Amino acid sequence: MGAVTDYLAGIATPNRDVLERVVAIARELAPGVEEGTSYGMPALLLDGKGFVSVLETKKHLAMYPFSGQILGRLADELEGFSWSPGTLRFSAENPVPDELVRRILELRLAEIGA
Repeated sequence: MGAVTDYLAGIATPNRDVLERVVAIARELAPGVEEGTSYGMPALLLDGKGFVSVLETKKHLAMYPFSGQILGRLADELEGFSWSPGTLRFSAENPVPDELVRRILELRLAEIGA
């Protein structure tokens, strides 16, 4: 087990299912990711850098792409979601579409590879 797997195991469905979907997409895009922590959060790491973290809070679910640039670049596609430069907030009732998750993570992959 790892930090992300252990963290997700403690979350009840349907929230766990939504967060696991984001993690599955991340693993598909970057098969070499490792589980660890970044900024004190369970995270998937790529080349030692934070790739993505997903968390459950009292009020929402959140995705952290460890970048202050990516979400702003996709602002037009984030309508209907609460977000700040480093955090995308959503819920099990209003999850982030898979294609948008892919776009966010592909941009993060490009940043890590630059």
